Amino acid sequence: MRIKKNLTAMKWFYSYLKKYRWKMFVGLFLVTITSVLAIINPRITGFIVDDIIGDGTNIRIDLLPKFLILMITVTVVRSLLRLLFLYLFETASQDMLYDMRDGVYRNLLLKDFAFYNRSRTGDLMSRQTGDMMAIRHFVAYVIYNIYENTLLFVIALFMIFSVDWRIGFAMVAVLPITAFMTYSQSKAIRPKFMHIRDKFSSLNAFVQENISGNRVVRAFAKEDFEIEKFDKENADYRDSELDAATVWTKYIPIFIFLSHLLTFMLMVAGGIMCIYGYMSLGNMVMINSYLWMLSNPLMMMGWLINDYHRFTTSVEKIFATITQKPDIQTPRYPKEVDKIKGDVEFRNVSYVVDDEPVLHNVSFHIKQGQTVGIIGATGSGKSTIMNLICRFFDTTEGEVLMDGINVKDLDLHRLRDGIGIAMQDVFLFSDTIEGNIAYAEPDCSFDKVKWAAKMADADDFIMQMDEGYDTVVGERGVGLSGGQKQRISLARALLKEPSILILDDTTSAVDMETEAEIQRDLKKLQGHTVFIIAHRISSIKDADVILVVEDGRITESGTHDELIEKGGYYRKVFDHQYGEFDTIKKRWKEGA
Repeated sequence: MRIKKNLTAMKWFYSYLKKYRWKMFVGLFLVTITSVLAIINPRITGFIVDDIIGDGTNIRIDLLPKFLILMITVTVVRSLLRLLFLYLFETASQDMLYDMRDGVYRNLLLKDFAFYNRSRTGDLMSRQTGDMMAIRHFVAYVIYNIYENTLLFVIALFMIFSVDWRIGFAMVAVLPITAFMTYSQSKAIRPKFMHIRDKFSSLNAFVQENISGNRVVRAFAKEDFEIEKFDKENADYRDSELDAATVWTKYIPIFIFLSHLLTFMLMVAGGIMCIYGYMSLGNMVMINSYLWMLSNPLMMMGWLINDYHRFTTSVEKIFATITQKPDIQTPRYPKEVDKIKGDVEFRNVSYVVDDEPVLHNVSFHIKQGQTVGIIGATGSGKSTIMNLICRFFDTTEGEVLMDGINVKDLDLHRLRDGIGIAMQDVFLFSDTIEGNIAYAEPDCSFDKVKWAAKMADADDFIMQMDEGYDTVVGERGVGLSGGQKQRISLARALLKEPSILILDDTTSAVDMETEAEIQRDLKKLQGHTVFIIAHRISSIKDADVILVVEDGRITESGTHDELIEKGGYYRKVFDHQYGEFDTIKKRWKEGA
């Protein structure tokens, strides 16, 4: 979803609403009819009092049933029309909410890693839940209520003036006070709702994070500590709501007082005028019947102001989220390629995050079909190299070339579609094992899923489960061991049959025998460029090229034997994991 330049939050909201504007217009037209029909019953009431009942000496009882039937008919028609326009507003709001939520979700999927690094999941969830519901409530309820109450107020004033201008002016006397109170409440309540949305997002983020990390909380017996933190977040949200409540609880009673003041003024002024013959009793009753059309809007004013500012705050919150442009974007005119082949080159690549250098002048060239091992200490920059290949981040200096083309000039979807990655932090969806493996190709055959599982040495343990491939794994793979999750993740990457396969410490949680089996299966892949990031020498010793990364620099490169002979970092790691090389060599010779 592209965000147009100079688009404001309200214009963005209207871009979704305009699709359903015909429903809104028809709904508002029906509101207009029901509001106009509200004139009839008070006039009939006044007519009955003055012309049918009169002074009680000559009651025209024959006309009474006809007018009562007319009043019932008007009431029924107004009720049916109200039912119809409520349906129109509700369906329009739900349809618009569907489109908006879908658009925002699509926008979030286009965000880059940097966006998610600085955004809390709970905040983003509150955009899709609480803020969306505030917008839906505005469309379904607030729009027609503002229009209906304004229309009823104007119609009632007009009718009261048409009956008796003196009573009309008495009613108008409250308007300046109402206008001032409306402005004051609106000005005071707006920042309060901004604060409420911030606190709600914070509370939502805290709850989401702690539910996801519940096992860590339980493992460290920190339930009381987390409850104390939650109580603080909960109290902050409560206080923000109460802070807003102090505003509307101050103003809403004033609006209610003004509505009742109208009744008092009518009773006093109208009663005196009836006593002295300046106005008939029927007109008094008629004006009293119109009075609800004045008092109801006044009582609703405070609530509608609250709802309106909740709506505008939510629109601005969502708009501020989706207008954050990702640093990583598909070029406007990407270079056309049929398929990624797998030739990867780094040319003098440096990468800096927050003024902290991560990679320094890294250069290497990997040809299609080669297997590359990458080893180095934690935090040396190994995973960053893979992130730059996938263009999850962009280089600060230098170029990353894919088949001789700068990755910045390639279509992002085409680039990543040609890469299969099994990440260090395994994420499995709450789905069946088959669904997780077939994630890249949901419609693929079961035979292909089984092939990928066998390649990842996962088929055996899957078949031992009661439900086999139909076993539903918990959120993030709960219920599986670390090694099982890694093998399912590897199978998911292999099923794509990508040109480039990236294994980021994928076999760290499996035993040596399973790792050896996986390595043998990977050798069967033909024409695939494979990157293996590992801490174990056993995972990469058979690679065509091994890159040693230290402090963001490639300090050594070559085959296993070449790096052993160099006696550098690789040799030290080998000695640490396998014992002194010379001792092993001597034992081998003695054994021979």
